[in-house]
Amino acid sequence: MPKPEIATFFDPATATASHVVYDHPGGHAAIIDPVLDYDAKSGRTARHNAQQLLDFLHAQRLTLQWILETHAHADHLSAATWLQQQAGGLIGIGQDIVQVQGIFKAVFNLGHDFATDGSQFDHLFADEEDFYIGTLPARALSVPGHTPADMAYQVGDAVFVGDTLFMPDVGSARCDFPGGNAATLYQSVQRLLALPDDTRLLLCHDYPNNGRAIAWQSTVAEQKQHNIHLHQGISQADFIALREARDATLEMPLLILPAIQLNIRAGRFPAAESNGVAYLKIPLDML
Repeated sequence: MPKPEIATFFDPATATASHVVYDHPGGHAAIIDPVLDYDAKSGRTARHNAQQLLDFLHAQRLTLQWILETHAHADHLSAATWLQQQAGGLIGIGQDIVQVQGIFKAVFNLGHDFATDGSQFDHLFADEEDFYIGTLPARALSVPGHTPADMAYQVGDAVFVGDTLFMPDVGSARCDFPGGNAATLYQSVQRLLALPDDTRLLLCHDYPNNGRAIAWQSTVAEQKQHNIHLHQGISQADFIALREARDATLEMPLLILPAIQLNIRAGRFPAAESNGVAYLKIPLDML
């Protein structure tokens, strides 16, 4: 099985790992889950994280073929559109993003002009759709539960799982966002854990416990043996009870309101108003 080259860049402000996966120096690359810097106090954006990704592409002489989103994130804003403007490539996400767009079009009252057909993205992946990153064969795997539209990307011996799983000592993604479902997440994770034990799982976030170092890679075997929420042998009913009890204690992510509004647009800002400034909405007493 091909073993892709992977470089990971971690943003401590949002605890997000953005991955660059490529076939070889001078070849082709995909960027997975890029971060746009956002200051919640001022509403200012910056591109320090995304510039690191761009600098790496240039250093390795890579052609950016894909910018892949595992889902419409609630904890960071996507830099997909800015990266595309700088380096090209197609922005891809799972085809069920249309469900998420429909949900949040209503939440933010986005009006008739906001399309809920996924057309903001260049490509909508179907489950088990095959594609290539240069010479690397890749496959999109639907893994809903955290949201209805989560997609994992299998590239050789590595699978980029987004928020579906975390490091074994952290567990699993929350399922209490609109459209989330703990039973569905359980079934999605079983699909991932049915892969060969030595399959590398590349994660989107890390929230380390007990002072351990930041990490973003585990294996199927490690998850089956040690995941505190979804280890081998836990029943669906027990997982649902555990997950729902934990979700009931969690606050909304700090950036959920700005993040979702940009991320359902593939990282594009809303159209500027008559004064040349783009605005985001804050719905009161809804979430």
